[in-house]
Amino acid sequence: MPDRPTYFVSLDDVPGYHPANHVGTLNRRLIGPETVGARHLEVVHGTIEKGKGALPHAHPGIEQVCYLLEGRALAEVGGQRRELGPGDCCFFPADEMHVFTVVSDEPVKVLVIYSPPYEESPERVVRPD
Repeated sequence: MPDRPTYFVSLDDVPGYHPANHVGTLNRRLIGPETVGARHLEVVHGTIEKGKGALPHAHPGIEQVCYLLEGRALAEVGGQRRELGPGDCCFFPADEMHVFTVVSDEPVKVLVIYSPPYEESPERVVRPD
């Protein structure tokens, strides 16, 4: 991060990465410690291919929100499941196992918010036994 952070970020300005425990997913970290110096939250833009998504997992001590921009996806958490479309969002509580799968023919574009920042740290993911 530069000595003085910038507070404005464009999607094309950040590199993409493939997150662990996800398939067919390209993420770009928009807001976080390394982009704007955020310490308590992280905002990620994800593009997920048809039929792909997040395998069952949980984030210890990290809350997560997904807000759909395009496409349709099935979210499952805490014994609940719902199909989401543009303008819908879901909440994954800290430590709660969840799944997120694209069900539309077109890719899903989603904003994901983590608090505190997840930073794709492998020790911050729990997979089912």
